Amino acid sequence: MSQPHPHAPTSVDGLVRRLAEVPGREDRLRHLEVLPARAAVHEDWPAWVPDDVRGAFAAQGVARPWRHQVVAADAAHAGDHVIVATGTASGKSLAYQLPGLSAIRAARGPRGERGAAVLYLSPTKALAHDQLAGLSSLGLDVRFAAHDGDSSHEERDWTRDFGEYVLTNPDMLHRSLLPSHHRWSRLLGSLQYVVVDECHHYRGVFGAHVSHVLRRLRRVCAMYGANPTFVLASATVAEPEVTAARLTGLDVVALTRDDSPRGTVSVLLWEPPFTSYAGENGAPVRRAASSEVADLLADLVAEDVRTLAFIRSRRGAEQVALTASELLSEVDPSLPDKVAAYRGGYLPEERRALEAALRRGDLVGLAATNALELGIDISGLDAVLIAGFPGTRAAFWQQVGRAGRGSQDALGVLVAKDDPLDTYLVTHPETLIGAPVEASVFDPSNPHVMGPHLCAAAQESPLVEADLPLFGPTARSVVDELVALNLLRKRPRGWFWTDRSRAADLADIRSAGGSAVQLIEADTGRVVGTVDAGGAHNQAHAGAVYVHQGETWLVEDLDLEHHVATMRRDEPSYSTTAREVTDISIVSTRERRSWAGCELSLGEVDVSHQVVSFLKRRQPGGEVLSEEPLDLPERTLRTTAVWWTVPDDVVAESGLATLDVPGAAHAAEHCSIGLLPLFATCDRWDIGGVSTARHADTGVLTVFVYDGHPGGAGFSERGFHTAVSWLSATREAIAGCECASGCPSCIQSPKCGNQNNPLDKAGAITLLDALLAGAPSTPAEG
Repeated sequence: MSQPHPHAPTSVDGLVRRLAEVPGREDRLRHLEVLPARAAVHEDWPAWVPDDVRGAFAAQGVARPWRHQVVAADAAHAGDHVIVATGTASGKSLAYQLPGLSAIRAARGPRGERGAAVLYLSPTKALAHDQLAGLSSLGLDVRFAAHDGDSSHEERDWTRDFGEYVLTNPDMLHRSLLPSHHRWSRLLGSLQYVVVDECHHYRGVFGAHVSHVLRRLRRVCAMYGANPTFVLASATVAEPEVTAARLTGLDVVALTRDDSPRGTVSVLLWEPPFTSYAGENGAPVRRAASSEVADLLADLVAEDVRTLAFIRSRRGAEQVALTASELLSEVDPSLPDKVAAYRGGYLPEERRALEAALRRGDLVGLAATNALELGIDISGLDAVLIAGFPGTRAAFWQQVGRAGRGSQDALGVLVAKDDPLDTYLVTHPETLIGAPVEASVFDPSNPHVMGPHLCAAAQESPLVEADLPLFGPTARSVVDELVALNLLRKRPRGWFWTDRSRAADLADIRSAGGSAVQLIEADTGRVVGTVDAGGAHNQAHAGAVYVHQGETWLVEDLDLEHHVATMRRDEPSYSTTAREVTDISIVSTRERRSWAGCELSLGEVDVSHQVVSFLKRRQPGGEVLSEEPLDLPERTLRTTAVWWTVPDDVVAESGLATLDVPGAAHAAEHCSIGLLPLFATCDRWDIGGVSTARHADTGVLTVFVYDGHPGGAGFSERGFHTAVSWLSATREAIAGCECASGCPSCIQSPKCGNQNNPLDKAGAITLLDALLAGAPSTPAEG
């Protein structure tokens, strides 16, 4: 734990008052919530923990563990599959390290041969390496090893032959360990524990892929006589036992009581004011959240309050640090050097230097990208600033949890960006602070995800009928489709993969589908990065301004046949926005609910997209400079959608004029897309929408919201099952916005293919009132 500041700040209460009472800021603090402190509850070490393991933790300051750590460790030691769902910095690592390390020490053979092993999975390499550093520092006689894309051949060979506690990620499990399981048989046959850390990150299509990777792992382990206990961990996951069961296919015990200490946490919801600038279609524009955060960061550093500011982009983090430094230079020439930026791409030694500088107090303020949400241990912070809602309540609490480690008091400030969801949250604080985090939404039954993993499993060992329940009730029908496509061959002993290629290559577990497009620097041929196939038309077309890790590039050419976009570094005075034509047709309806004449449906749809042009917009400012045509092919997507219909008689009774119907439906569609991330763990860019005054398949006004991934990702299904709450929140967000006729905080969308036209704010409220009038009275029935 870090030492107190030499000049410790005054109370958090006084700090909040000073921040809010700066002249001109009187109306920006929308809500203050004070979360009470919590005392620690300790427990004795379990009797089954070996003396050397207990002594190693004691030497690092853990004299007695907290009660929840012991309860979780006891359950895992007894063979129960467990998810530890306690707060940030609550010591979840100890809960799975105790049984894992104890098993390794107890099962070691007389000549040091491996008797038990642990496989640790994390969503990022950085987190795995931080775990490795912490484990290594214990000084135990345990063979720890990381296995990832940076490991040399020699390191991989050593890990395979001798590793007892192996730290890796789902990608390496999918592409390396499982396809070559015969080479890893001694490790896999010795597995006693599988740890799935930060499991809330496995959501959407990525979560569905990982769920099948874990099922393949269970199947291969069983081939070698192992039946490992799964221990999952997350500070921020709703319905933890449901999420863990869907992820692993096992019955999992959830442990949610947190016995670690916590100081008082003051959470501020802060909204920047409207500026005098008029944006698209004359709509008012709020001051940028990053500009507001730079001001607050400077104020807190001047008060010697150790502060971390989360900014979305690398360029944004650097700009916030620079602006805060400039503001501080006007106060005291010694202060600007106390602020720095942290972004992706830093070397481990650079990260450690930043940590040390913060601990010493040489640095007081740090502007960081979300790279700091995981994988770096910065403790002893006093305050966290968040520039814009990070997409989910789970991510919000992860970031707030960076402040107030241990029993020290802390301050967390969410600064709203100009966005419907942010505006709704700061004006409805109970939906953020008083509500549980979102359910981790993913759909393991998606055939576009399951199919490639069934092929990979068949290559690992031929599939037999008894294997299919492991992959879910729809596995047999998916296998039959794979046979029809000649991807699998049915023989008396089961289903075989008969191609010479690697079946694992069919599934890119972090991609939404299709081959990713490589972004190539034109002059050097260097691969700068990749963009998903689905996003290339919109983001990497010829003439696009593309921002990659905070650097600005100008795309020269998009070669769809070879999946390559060439681009050059540039600093154009404009941004670009793709114009897209979208059409949607209903394939089948899975569920339907009547809302007194209106109807809510869930089912399968075909969506066609074609990017036809792009707009150049002056930066800053946003005014349109020109529209440039594009000649790109149409793309089709079969996916899952939720849609609602309002018949003509209900529209007429609402008083909505016929001419206003298209704008009302369009505005309601935009805002509902902006609010769905409140109910499903998605980003607005993961979903799309279409609205029409009269759809060909329904014959009436229809608004669709669909998953932007082949087969669906579970987001629209979540919308269907929470429709009353979701659409009520949409209505409230539109009605509660301070603007007169619509703005980016309510009905305008940054991804609209029709340049936010037509939009009718008042009409959207009327239309949603008519829809919700027939909805069930309790959200659970929606």
